Amino acid sequence: MSQMQRGLIHAAAWSLATGAAVTLSWWGVHTVLAGTAYDPPRALPLQGDTTVRSGEAEAQSSSTHRPKSPSPSAPTSRKPSSTPAKPTPRPTRKSPAPAAGNVKSYPVEGGRVVFDLGRSSASLVSATPEAGWRMQVWKQPEWIRVDFTAGAETTSVFCTWNGHPPTVQTSR
Repeated sequence: MSQMQRGLIHAAAWSLATGAAVTLSWWGVHTVLAGTAYDPPRALPLQGDTTVRSGEAEAQSSSTHRPKSPSPSAPTSRKPSSTPAKPTPRPTRKSPAPAAGNVKSYPVEGGRVVFDLGRSSASLVSATPEAGWRMQVWKQPEWIRVDFTAGAETTSVFCTWNGHPPTVQTSR
């Protein structure tokens, strides 16, 4: 057997072993993750009358927010106890009162929009894009518009109430 043939045999054996290892690893990870279900992220309700565009939304909550810890110089008068301390309630941000109406959901291609429809006005409860879609929201005193875009595709949901009860229209 020549040295070149030995080299080819070694390369083939290495390729087969590497391929088997990658396949086994992929199969193991795939088996573990196949039974795992992930909930899609939830959209937070928009508050106020500001216009929110993609990339400009302010964070309304944070998973990394921690309450401020007391300063090291603050006196502590806590005595050791065998019972766990009760957590102190954190103040919560109150959302504005709903338009006192009818909450309706509008599923469209690209996402879902939920409005609270009152007699003479409406408010946006939530707007949630589907995976792979982006969302933009415009709010004015007499109307709300939500656009879902993916590539060249756009789906819009309009809610208007300028001098009439709120009406919702969708367009593609």
